[in-house]
Formats: sequence, C-alpha cells, structure tokens
Amino acid sequence: MKKIHCLNAISKIGTDLLTDEYTLTNEISEAEGVLVRSASMHEMEFSDNLLAVARAGAGVNNIPLDACAEKGIIVFNTPGANANGVKELVVAGLMLASRDITGGMEWVKANKDDENIAKSVEKAKSKFAGCEIKGKKLGVIGLGAIGAEVANACSSLGMEVYGYDPFISVNAAWRLSRNIKHITSADTIYKECDYITVHVPLMDSTKGLINKAAMEQMKDGVVILNFARDILVNEDDMAEALKSGKVKKYVTDFPNPKSANMEGAIVIPHLGASTEESEDNCAKMAVEEIMDYLDNGNIRNSVNFPSCDMGICKVAGRVAVLHLNIPNMIGQVTGTLAASDVNITDMTNKSRDKYAYTLLDLQSSPEADVIQKLKDIKGVLRVRVIK
Repeated sequence: MKKIHCLNAISKIGTDLLTDEYTLTNEISEAEGVLVRSASMHEMEFSDNLLAVARAGAGVNNIPLDACAEKGIIVFNTPGANANGVKELVVAGLMLASRDITGGMEWVKANKDDENIAKSVEKAKSKFAGCEIKGKKLGVIGLGAIGAEVANACSSLGMEVYGYDPFISVNAAWRLSRNIKHITSADTIYKECDYITVHVPLMDSTKGLINKAAMEQMKDGVVILNFARDILVNEDDMAEALKSGKVKKYVTDFPNPKSANMEGAIVIPHLGASTEESEDNCAKMAVEEIMDYLDNGNIRNSVNFPSCDMGICKVAGRVAVLHLNIPNMIGQVTGTLAASDVNITDMTNKSRDKYAYTLLDLQSSPEADVIQKLKDIKGVLRVRVIK
C-alpha cells in the first residue's frame, strides 16, 4: 500500500482519485508522496521513504527544490490548472483600474442615508467614470498558461495585445490567438502599452523586473498588474511612481505591509487561484502526477527533474534511476545490467540542467544485488523498482 500525506487541506475531488493501492497517512515520515499547497517545506527533514512532492499550484518557492533533487525526490507542480481563475481576476483588475468602481461604491456607502442619493449621484459620478479598455494596448509579459489565457481574453474584449516571452514553448504558442502581437523585447511593451500585466515565474533573473528603469520607459499614466509574485515588482520604486503619477494604478494580488499602504494601489487578498474550481483542478492534476510517477515512473510537470514518459508499466522489471547529468552515466548503468546478465527491452534517458533521469524496462525483475550495484554508481541519487 502506497502512502500519501497532505501537508495542507487538499480538495477531495483530487484525493478521491487515489486508487485502492493508496492510503492517506497523517505521518509524513512514512509517506512515499506528499501533496502540498502553501505549507513551507524548507525546514523539514525528508525521510528516505519520500519519493515525490506534488504542489497543488504553480509556484514552488515553498519547496527546497535542490535539497529534494539531491535526495532523488521529484517535485511536481500543476501549471495551467488554475489559469482560468487567475485570468478572470486579471480581467476584473483591468476593470477596477480603468473605471473607479471601488471609489464609486465607497461613495454610495458614505451617502446611503441621503434621501436624494439618486439625484446626488448624477453630480458625483463623473469622478469615478474612468475609461474603457477597448482599443487600448495591453502588454503581457510571460506567455505561459495564465499569460496566454489573459492575452486571448483581452484580445476578445477589443484590446490590442502585445505578448512577450523569450522562452515561449510550442504548446503555449499554439494556445495564443493569431491576433496577439508577439514582441521580441520587453522594452517595446514598456514604451507602447497603456496596461502591462506580468505573468513570469519567480527566478533570480525576474526579481524586481518592474523597477524604476523599466517604469521610466513607460507611458505616463500606465496601469500595471501583478498576479504572479509580489517581488517581481520593486515596491519602493512602484510607490514613487504612483506618487509622481507616472503609474496611474498598480493592481496586485499580494498584500504586504508595503502594498497595503501604497497610495494608488488596488490590493486584492491573494484571490487569484482561490476559486473552488481552481483548487479542484490543481488537486486533480497533482494527484494524477504523483500516481503516474509512483505507479509507472513517468514524470510530467516536474520542476527539478526532466519530463519522461514510457506509458503504463506492463513489465515485471521497470527501473527508475535518478542521477547527476554527467558523462558515461548511461554506459555505467547499462554496463552494470549487462554484467549481471540482465536484458534491457526498452529505455529512455532525459536530462535537465545538472540532473537526469533514466527509465528502463527489463526482461525480468532485477535481483536486489543488481539494484545495489546501480545505487553504488557514483552520481546516482536514487534507484527505484516500479512495483
């Protein structure tokens, strides 16, 4: 029986997918798989039982990726599972920034006891009128699952959409409407667009991406939206830009002491992926990923190891070898099996940065001493027989 531990409450829509070969456990030390949402795992000690962690969401900054990789623990995320929920909130953010809806609603609350409010509003409403987004230029930085959805939705609303992503995948490109203008430099978006929305992953290279230098290139009165990560924006620079009027509105889904007190910011309480549908979708994808890995050795949507798929395991001896991406590793693995008179019927090897993964179908189930010889190869992180 394979054991799964949930570090956070995980939608039952997902956990109900676990087959009879699985059981949920309250003890993380005995779990082969962990499902997590926001709980931090950085201070945790990982037992030798743990084989995989699946994050029910896209961001994985709460998980120590290298520490997991070094112990041969696969970390999955669920890209695109919450894309529609975030997209809808981004569109709402555009409306909130363009039309002073919140200001108007606050005026109504403040004047609720006015018997003549119906007449008074006719004089007051011009302060909250704002503008329409149709015909305006929107720049989308990052064209992954969420960015592509936002770009397509806003194009359908009549906006002129510019998209920038130097690492756009073939699948992402196919998802984009042909009306999206693919831009090769973020500087073009900074200079041309009335609205700019950021949808890039958090990496060292993207921290503070929207900063003083970037904003100086932008149009006066630009609107900036951030539904990705708070530290993609230099908030000290943003506060100054809002005060000067360079930036008209900053819409963010990340409250913190700076953004919550920022004049001219519309701060939403991290609602992007908090819909019931998004949580269900993320849970389903996370469970499916972790089961496919534990049952078949396949890797989909890992953030620390390469993708690899050899289908459903139908042989007695499928072996997964997680190892460093170094020369002659394949030769040592296959040589060790050959020396033990073990025949390989199928195999694949994939690499990602400094880590690699080799999946082998063998003619017969390997003996324990053969597995130990594979484990003893320098650079091998973990060897697992798929059962």
